[in-house]
Amino acid sequence: MFRSARSGFEQETPARLRSVKPVLLDTGVIVALLDRSEKFHHACAEALRELEAPLITCEAVIAESCYLLRNLPGAPEAVIENVAAGTLQIPFQLSPEAVAVKQVLRKYRDHKIDLADACLIRLAEEFETADILTLDKDFAVYRWSRNKPFRILPALK
Repeated sequence: MFRSARSGFEQETPARLRSVKPVLLDTGVIVALLDRSEKFHHACAEALRELEAPLITCEAVIAESCYLLRNLPGAPEAVIENVAAGTLQIPFQLSPEAVAVKQVLRKYRDHKIDLADACLIRLAEEFETADILTLDKDFAVYRWSRNKPFRILPALK
């Protein structure tokens, strides 16, 4: 469980999330952190240990993670436990962002973007953060706030 890697982390207030640049968290990293057989487990765990910023994500990422981890006993519950404990913040609601998310989906339809990635791009724009923990190479192509590139963590070769 990756909650222990962030021991002492407390639930961030919305004001603090805006004053300290949070780091976006994508599905692949959650899966790698909870599945020790995943080849990027150690790189993701090390990247997480080096972070002090709050982790933010969206419910689409949580749903994907739980689905991909469904055959690993206890893993979906660990994902939800990390949400409940405040290790993972979810400051995103699709309803008020639906029009903007639809525009992102349209912009990147040639890349076969999924809902989770589109929501993360909107989160980057909302919180003005380029930092993302992801294993998804599409984030090297995606841009937030029109033309700003993401800074992908961990830096994998």
